Amino acid sequence: MKRVETLRRLKSAGIIAVVRGNSKEEAVKASNAVVQGGMKGIELTFTVPNADKAISELVELYKNDSDIVIGAGTVLDVVTARLAIMAGAEYIVSPNFDRETAELCNLYQTPYLPGCLTITEMKDALKAGVDIIKLFPGSAYGPSIVSAFKAPMPQVNIMPTGGVSLENMEDWFKAGVVAVGVGGNLLAPVAKGDFAKVTEIASQYMDKFHQIKGA
Repeated sequence: MKRVETLRRLKSAGIIAVVRGNSKEEAVKASNAVVQGGMKGIELTFTVPNADKAISELVELYKNDSDIVIGAGTVLDVVTARLAIMAGAEYIVSPNFDRETAELCNLYQTPYLPGCLTITEMKDALKAGVDIIKLFPGSAYGPSIVSAFKAPMPQVNIMPTGGVSLENMEDWFKAGVVAVGVGGNLLAPVAKGDFAKVTEIASQYMDKFHQIKGA
């Protein structure tokens, strides 16, 4: 049930913030800024120094808010995946599909969202028990590709990351994706230390998401 519940929360969150940073402290601040803007999904990437410690800190900070779901991103191998899960990550995201990582996540009942760009990659991921496919980079195709993938595999759940913006987010959801990942344009102000701007942009994304969903 843990896995099913996490998947439900990911879909409910709708927008997953892909958080990077030059330090653990910067990444945690950026994550907090995103949450203040109303976003419930955080994917903290392992490009962040001491990413596992940052994940642990965030999990502890938001342990009493069941709507907020904290995951690990840029997980390149099974060792990193286990480190992330032990740190409290509730889901694992990779830029590519890795079968060993899929098996580990199945063992721990942790959703695995691997990056795929072709029908073959998606088929292999689904056979390995993956519930949500990360279409990465989404900018390589655009929203119109979703129907092409769903034609032969209507059961596939897709979350595009890379190329999602305030301007095209509605097109992605209309195309049938279950969630979207947003990084660069959301977190760009972090480079200048402007976390208030991150909160503002996050709020704009959530306002748009609720408009799209009619909530």
